[in-house]
Amino acid sequence: MKKIKLKVPATVANLVCGFDILGMAIYEPYDEMELALTDSPEIIIRHKDPFGLPEDPLKNVAGIVLLKIQEHLQLSTGFEVTIRKHIKPGSGLGSSAASAAGAAFGANILLENILSKNEMIHFAMFGEELASGVRHADNIAPCIYGGITLVKSTVPLDIIPLNTPDLFVTAVHPQVEVKTSDSRQILKKTVSLKSAVEQWGNIAGLVAGIQKNDIPLIGRSLNDVIIEPIRSILIPQFDEIKSKSLQSGALGGGISGSGPSIFMLSEKKETAEKIARLMKSIYDNIGIESYVYISKINPKGIELIENQIKKTDEIL
Repeated sequence: MKKIKLKVPATVANLVCGFDILGMAIYEPYDEMELALTDSPEIIIRHKDPFGLPEDPLKNVAGIVLLKIQEHLQLSTGFEVTIRKHIKPGSGLGSSAASAAGAAFGANILLENILSKNEMIHFAMFGEELASGVRHADNIAPCIYGGITLVKSTVPLDIIPLNTPDLFVTAVHPQVEVKTSDSRQILKKTVSLKSAVEQWGNIAGLVAGIQKNDIPLIGRSLNDVIIEPIRSILIPQFDEIKSKSLQSGALGGGISGSGPSIFMLSEKKETAEKIARLMKSIYDNIGIESYVYISKINPKGIELIENQIKKTDEIL
């Protein structure tokens, strides 16, 4: 049996104003996935984590992706997948996208690179649809491409990899659950022209700042006048964390994905570490457990662990 092991990173979607179109990969946390190509057409999913996710391929985001690939390519072979998640489901850090993207990426390697990156994203989006009801790619694209990506369109699929600024990401995951499906349902169906124009300016400024490596422009473009004001009410202490992070030197930041995680960008590691302590302290003071991650933007995305197979066998 051909076997591979992957390190699949968390992702931060939206990047404040880029709802459903911008995302970036980070180094921490990450999932571990082991995939094997089998002689029988059965797809077997195993979870070695405490989250109680379904292992029925039709109900598992990795399983549904592999079923779609199997059907499309008319494979007589199947897949066996072992997943150890460190990206908690419902964290807003791309947990479902990691499983979906990892499945597509791993299947492609096992099938000797038969799929393009965009084809992998196409199939991985079926996993996101299962998880949230929407076939979005803002987490999947940076997971597969690495770095920061722009989803210009999903139909047809048009992904644009962007520059990777040398910035630090501080992300806090308070241990409260915000379901992506719920956070979508509360959004307004219409917005004013004034708000739309302001949002377009912020998105354009953010993309321009990323491409030009213009750090001040990135900072002043990290503003969301449409989504964040509504979603932030679901996240304890959001306003306090954001305002105090900015006072502590953050360039800007906001909700990671649909929440409850919050991220901030900083130029210096010292600033990122200061913000991490601040975030943890705020949640400690109100009795909410939280996990804080400090990372650079991850330009690689999913990594094939070729030289650590025996070592990771003990983990998985």
